[in-house]
Amino acid sequence: MNTPDPEVVRRLVREAVDRALGPEGKAAAAKAEPAAPRAVALTRVAIGSDHGGFPLKELLRRYISEELGWDVHDCGTHSGDAVDYPDFAAAVAREVAAGRAARGIVIDAAGIGSTMAANKVAGARCALCHDDATVLNSREHNDANVLALGARVVNRGAAQRMVRLFLTTAFAGGRHERRVAKIMALERGGA
Repeated sequence: MNTPDPEVVRRLVREAVDRALGPEGKAAAAKAEPAAPRAVALTRVAIGSDHGGFPLKELLRRYISEELGWDVHDCGTHSGDAVDYPDFAAAVAREVAAGRAARGIVIDAAGIGSTMAANKVAGARCALCHDDATVLNSREHNDANVLALGARVVNRGAAQRMVRLFLTTAFAGGRHERRVAKIMALERGGA
């Protein structure tokens, strides 16, 4: 495999950023204070499940890596032996909150318990989704960074489609930014 010329890569990235931001976005970005550095890999997903979600986790782990091309950090479990879902949901949420993964996916039988556990981690915005509409809303309106799935609620094909939507749908921003900021203020003890 040939190593790409770094100058060519920089030029292509600059061109992509220019196309994405447009003239107004570039001017605003130039005026903005530099963001704190984040260790997040833009295409890294943390995934975890309990024993009830293990078969679906394994299928999605391979799908995300092989079909979607994202790097996958498997937070466990690694077998069908009985375990406690809060341990694995928290591990995924911590990866996302710390910036070591761009997004996270948690799976248990119904998805409810993992959602509750993941949302206890500051910085995690976990959404339990059952179909395309809830996934799109969670990303566009709520900037969800962790997706919860119920292995007994969604079938494998729907789960793959929902994961693809979760990983490719951008946050809409705008009026939703204020609302997400209020959600995040709640975990800091704000009203």
